[in-house]
Amino acid sequence: MRFNYFVTAFLACQLAAFGAGLPEGVRRVKVLNYPDCFELANGETRVTLCHQVGGRVLEYSFKGRNALYLDPREEKWGTPGGPKAPSSAGRFDIGPEYLIPERDKLWSGEWEAEAIGPRAVRLTSQPDDATGIQLIRNFRLARTGTHLACEQTIRNISKEPKYWAHWSRTFAVHGGIGVIPQTPDTRRFPNGFVMYNQGADPSIILRPTDPNVRMRGNFLEVRGPTRFPKLGFDSNAGWFAYVMPHDQAFVKRYPSPKDGVYPEIAGLTLCFWYPKAEQVPAVELEPHGSRKKIPPGGKVSFTEDWYLLEHKFPAAGEEIDLENLAAQVEREAR
Repeated sequence: MRFNYFVTAFLACQLAAFGAGLPEGVRRVKVLNYPDCFELANGETRVTLCHQVGGRVLEYSFKGRNALYLDPREEKWGTPGGPKAPSSAGRFDIGPEYLIPERDKLWSGEWEAEAIGPRAVRLTSQPDDATGIQLIRNFRLARTGTHLACEQTIRNISKEPKYWAHWSRTFAVHGGIGVIPQTPDTRRFPNGFVMYNQGADPSIILRPTDPNVRMRGNFLEVRGPTRFPKLGFDSNAGWFAYVMPHDQAFVKRYPSPKDGVYPEIAGLTLCFWYPKAEQVPAVELEPHGSRKKIPPGGKVSFTEDWYLLEHKFPAAGEEIDLENLAAQVEREAR
């Protein structure tokens, strides 16, 4: 099976490299030191996908501004002394975080890549014995605008039920402001969020306070690096916005059923990881899916819909008009 997987992947890459029947809005490009990446484009929006290391999005840009943090050290991938398993930019995963075993084939292994339609590409992982699953990720860029549909399917290849859930781990550019709409009828956290102390003696702070996190109206704002970087939220609104310094809002929409079972320790539906820039110059944006039973041979899917909206970053002393931003999301990110 392993030999056939790599033969299929090699042939697919060779055909694509020669431009064999690529659909509209799809081409092969080199990104950093990754050859033969797939690019999806529709004019002002560009998406590039990496199948060599972990099945990721390397670029999600509108008008030439990439919303994702791409570690420049990846320029040396595949060279002596270069990184073996880089994992910046548009990452996806499965969880829950503290229960799932090591899964190098999924996280940093080589994936198969194939064009599946206009501005659409499928990335498929190797089968992973540690978790008993295989991952399939479909990416579809709209004909116009910035809408990128990111669908992850978890396929059970084992002989017993599995209960893994979707876990997004996207690295966006540093320095933005996170806006999380609240759902008071499903609130579980007294302050709307919890804070993870992931040090030598890990703990979850249930009533955290931080100068860079505040409740304003019906929204939580994360305005910069926090005392401990990892924040968990209980919102079931099914969207959030991350307003970036280059005057764009990175919006994610995703299913967040109120009656879902969220298997992370704190039962969170969404995480931010906001370190100081000198630690990691990126902010991790992490929608979490609810847990579902995946029978042997079965599969479950979760789709994140990404958008980049033009939105002015507030100057010093100014604030985001939160209701206006929410209206813009409803109007433009559908």
